[in-house]
Amino acid sequence: MDNANRTRIEESFAAQSMMCTLGAKLYSIDLAQAVITAPILPGALQQQGFGHAGLTFSIGDSAAGYAALTTLPLDSEVVTAEIKINLLAPAKGDFLRATGRVVKPGKRLIVVTAEVHAIAAGEETLVAVLLGTMVPVPV
Repeated sequence: MDNANRTRIEESFAAQSMMCTLGAKLYSIDLAQAVITAPILPGALQQQGFGHAGLTFSIGDSAAGYAALTTLPLDSEVVTAEIKINLLAPAKGDFLRATGRVVKPGKRLIVVTAEVHAIAAGEETLVAVLLGTMVPVPV
């Protein structure tokens, strides 16, 4: 992936106030893949003390979207058309890591996935998988 594409994605991520609120970081980007991490903060817990599904969904959706964006020209952005989540285990740990990947790139639709892992003392637990469709839009 070239530097212009990398810079575009880094600037786009930095402009997301939701990711900032969640303490999320763009961990890595590569062609057709993006990784986002977020701490499981006290303000992002559900009633049983686990990371809220909203946190899991938010970083999974963003990781999938940025993976899609790596496949598009610089004059494009993406929006989520639809995305589903399967929650597999409680989000227990120090932080979450969402890895978004492109399944099938396209000019009108981009099929994406994301896996979200909870990390606790070096142990990883798969807590969610997402499957969705991103739509390219001009900027």
